[in-house]
Amino acid sequence: MLIPEFAPPLTAPEAVVETVRQRGFAVLGPTFSSRLAGVSPAALLALRADWEQMPVDPHLKDGGQYRRRRHASFVIEDGACRRAPHRAHYQPPEYNALHGGLERWFEPMHDDLVATPAWQALLTGLSGVCSALRPARRWFVEAHQFRIDTSHGIGRPTPEGAHRDGVDFVAVFLIDRARIRGGETRVFDAQQPEGQRFTLREPWSVLFLDDARMIHETTPIQPELAPGEAQGGHRDTLVLTFRRDGFQEP
Repeated sequence: MLIPEFAPPLTAPEAVVETVRQRGFAVLGPTFSSRLAGVSPAALLALRADWEQMPVDPHLKDGGQYRRRRHASFVIEDGACRRAPHRAHYQPPEYNALHGGLERWFEPMHDDLVATPAWQALLTGLSGVCSALRPARRWFVEAHQFRIDTSHGIGRPTPEGAHRDGVDFVAVFLIDRARIRGGETRVFDAQQPEGQRFTLREPWSVLFLDDARMIHETTPIQPELAPGEAQGGHRDTLVLTFRRDGFQEP
């Protein structure tokens, strides 16, 4: 049975704040990302090389080898972004039923990536969007590089299922997808049964959502192999979370 694929409901960059106020989330194309970063779309595409050769996530409770990951933390204050000391990623069990309650240490993101002006501008630009929605002088940001691959079969971008992250805002950037099927994004109102489903395909398109209002997930992916092809595919993302009240701690 062929499952229909839905295009993302794109919002114009200048309408992001009002759209999130009205419906709790917005989906934006790569133009939004390049404007925030202050670089050309081609310069953003060049960053995806940093998603190669990432270490396997050692904390998956299902024993899978399908997720590779790096992590870093930042504090944005008065328009300036500084990297925080490397720390464990923590989520309470009420936000992550599968891995909540664990202090999960991941390999740090590369210095060469997070020191680029484009990276700094991306984080500070998004913090401005967050402050327009929920004023704050200081934002605590966690950055997660993910690669979900299908070398061993099915890959699960969100093995914990539909969830909130326990922060104020979440941005999920698609960096790359190759030789896969699936990976549909689903966004639900946390207080209502309504939801929306779509598939991100353009590199540096982004789902930006109000984490207090919305629940989100991404469906599993599987390899889409051409005749005679033995290699699996992958889906690369960058997830940025913004929280006003400090990093989540045990």
